[in-house]
Amino acid sequence: MFGFLKKTKEKITKGLAKTTEAIKSVIPEKKEKYPKDVIEEILIESDIDYDLVEGIVNRLPDVVAREDLRKELSKIFGNIKHYEKPEAKPFVELIIGVNGAGKTTTIAKLANKYKTEGKKVILGAGDTFRAAAIEQLSRWAKKLDVPIIATKQGHDASAVAYDTISSAISKGYDNVIVDTAGRLHTQTNLANELKKIVRVMDKAMPNAPHRKILILDGTQGNSATEQAKAFNEMVGIDGIIITKLDGTAKGGSLFSIVWNLQLPVFYIGVGEQPNDLIEFDKVEFIDTILDGIFKQNNG
Repeated sequence: MFGFLKKTKEKITKGLAKTTEAIKSVIPEKKEKYPKDVIEEILIESDIDYDLVEGIVNRLPDVVAREDLRKELSKIFGNIKHYEKPEAKPFVELIIGVNGAGKTTTIAKLANKYKTEGKKVILGAGDTFRAAAIEQLSRWAKKLDVPIIATKQGHDASAVAYDTISSAISKGYDNVIVDTAGRLHTQTNLANELKKIVRVMDKAMPNAPHRKILILDGTQGNSATEQAKAFNEMVGIDGIIITKLDGTAKGGSLFSIVWNLQLPVFYIGVGEQPNDLIEFDKVEFIDTILDGIFKQNNG
C-alpha cells in the first residue's frame, strides 16, 4: 500500500515537473515565506485563472507561509459535485472530448487499469466521424487483448454504443468504454449526436451511461475550461480526466477547471504508457505544487 502511494506521488511530481520549473522563473531560490505579491505572480505563472488568483490572494496574509496557501488552494475543491458510482454490471462509461485531447489513449489506459484489476472490458469505437479514430482504438484493443465493437466511418455512432452494451450484457462483461466524436461539422451537430448516443445507451441498459467523462488536454491551460462548459451543457458531465500534464507548464489550470465547473477530477494522465493514468488525489496534487514553491521547514 505504502509502495503504491509512493509511486503515485512520484508520478504526480514527474507530471508537474514543467509546472514547478515555470515557478522557478519567478522564485530562483525557494523560501519558507513570501510577500503576497510574489505568491500572486507564482500562481499566475502556473496558469491559474486570474480572477481565481485574485480571490486567493485577497484572503492571504501579507507574508504567506505554506499552510496559508494550502488552506486557500484546498478551498477550491470544497464545493465539487459528488459522483456516486452505482453498482452496475456492466459499468458503462461514455468518453467525451475534442480531437487531440488524448481520448483514445485515455480509453486504452482505462481499459488497461480495469483489466489489471481482473475485470472483463469491452470497447466501443463510437467516434465514427474519423476513420483514424476507429483504427487507432482498434489497434489499442488488439494490443491490450480486449474486444471492440467497431464499424465504418460515417456509420451511426449510437448504434455502435447500443451494440457494445448489448454484447457486454450477453457475455457478462464488467466494463464498457465507448468513444465519441470530438468534432462534427457544427457544435449543434455534435450536441445532437452526443444526446442521441446517451438516449440510445439508456435504451440498451437503463441508466447507462453510468459515467460521462470529459477528457481535457492539460497543455491547453485555461482554454480547456470553455470546452468543458460547452460539453457539460450538451450532456451533463460527471467528471474529468486531465491528460498530458507531464508536457505542460500549465498544471495550475487544473485549479481553474475545478473552480469553474465544480466537477470531480477522476484521473490525470502523466505519460504515454498504459499505466500512466493515476487516480487524482487533491492532497498530493496541492502538496506537489507547494513543494515547488516553498522551502521545507525542517525545524
